[in-house]
Order: sequence, then C-alpha cells, then structure tokens
Amino acid sequence: MRIIEDPAELQAPDLCGCGFVPTMGALHAGHGSLVTRARADGRPVVVSIFVNPTQFGPNEDYARYPRTLDSDCALLEPLGAAAVFVPPVEAIYPNGLAAARIESEAIALPAVATAPGLEDACRPGHFGGVALVVGRLFDLVRPSAAYLGEKDYQQLRLVQDMVSADRPRYGELRIVPCPTVREGDGLAMSSRNRYLSSDERTAAIALARALQVAHSAQRVETAERLMRETLESFGLSTEYAVVRDARTLMPVKGFEQPTRALIAARLGATRLIDNAAMTVWR
Repeated sequence: MRIIEDPAELQAPDLCGCGFVPTMGALHAGHGSLVTRARADGRPVVVSIFVNPTQFGPNEDYARYPRTLDSDCALLEPLGAAAVFVPPVEAIYPNGLAAARIESEAIALPAVATAPGLEDACRPGHFGGVALVVGRLFDLVRPSAAYLGEKDYQQLRLVQDMVSADRPRYGELRIVPCPTVREGDGLAMSSRNRYLSSDERTAAIALARALQVAHSAQRVETAERLMRETLESFGLSTEYAVVRDARTLMPVKGFEQPTRALIAARLGATRLIDNAAMTVWR
C-alpha cells in the first residue's frame, strides 16, 4: 500500500479508474466497510485522508479533530487499499486558505444543501467547504466511482447532486451510497465518538433509539415528537429531529414517498448525527 502526498502520483497506470473513499481520517470499521465495498467492484482503491479546514466553522473542532495516520494505515492495509492519499493543504488549496474560503463561499450549491434547514442551517458555510474539497479531490484522483457512507446523509445528497449537475467536469463518475455501520448497541460509528466520556457513550444510544421509535408512528408529526422526546429523555440537546423527503430533504406531510428520519443532537461538547430510511405507510 502506497502513501501518496504528491497528486501527480495518483495518475500512475495501476490507479487508473480507481474506486475512491474520501475521508478525514480517524478511521473505524465504518470507513473499512467503504473500502471493502469499493474493492468488491474489482477496482484498485484509493483512500484520501485530509482534515479539510474550509468545512469547519470558527467555533468547531478543526484543531482537535483526531489525526491518527499510523493507525489509519494499519486499518487500511489488510483491507487491500492500493494507496492512501495524504495531501498537504497546499496541494488541495494551492492559492492559500484565505482564497479557498472565499471560493467556498461563492460556490453555487444544489438546493439539497441550502434549502432543507438541517446541516445547512446548523453549520453555516460547511457545505461550501465540503463541495470545494470534494470537487478538488475528484479532480486530482479521477476515480470511476466514489463510495460515501449514508451516515452523513445530507452531505451524500449534496455530492450526488453536485456530480450529476456537472457531467462535463466529472464525466461518468458514480457516487455509491453505502449503509451506516453501527456498534453492537446501535450507535452509528463516527470518528467523533471517541470524544465521548463513558457516561456520554451510554447516553449516545439515544440517537439510534429515537430512530427506532419513529418507525412506530404513522404520522410525520408523531414520529418527530417521539424522536425529540427520546433524545431529551437521555439528556441530549436536540438541534433537529425530523422526517423529510429522502431525495430533496424538504418537509413532508406523509409517507406516500420515500422518507428519511434525520437527527442532530449535542451530548456535552460533542455533536452527533444519525439518520435512517422510514417505513412507507400506504
């Protein structure tokens, strides 16, 4: 497995048409499942590790976000990743971070990243930074397919719509959604879970429980109320707990179309998100 810092090395013949897994590192079994899924398609797999400064707000956890390259590589090598792309900031943003931040603010984002009032409202500027770095990584890696987890569901939908809207830039690139991987008790795997104290880790199961109880509801407003009540009963502070159209992430009145339950909540100093497809009642 190669460790690559120079983007020019990504154009080696044996990496042509690769499957790509973009990450910020601090890898866990959920990331590993993306590599395994990508390898199943018979392509060499490139994993990027880059903690992207343009997608963090001024009061977010960029400085303390875990950097664990040695353990990340130890996880990836037995899974058969062909290369790990670990670019310096200047390789991604050659004109400097100040210019990159201005560029991220000017990006025309798809409606799914601006209209729903979910992550777009809770983390202003976040999706501009995501779109900027993902586009830059796609340009450098030139994959034939990229594998993204469903846990960051609004981010996944952003990337899907971004790519489909600009085929001259991205060609036939496929975005492959991959299921959320969970701990034994149902907590969605996340690099930020390592921030949780023992007591907080116990309480964090509230997100999975909230998604479970939502399935007992036959009305959208009931599902949303049950999710909020469950989160609060475990001591979490709810940012949103909603049922939305699975494609647009806009509000719905019923379950006549595919829907998704989405949660963001705070537990101490840690912000957690989760989501699940809802049963469609007819």
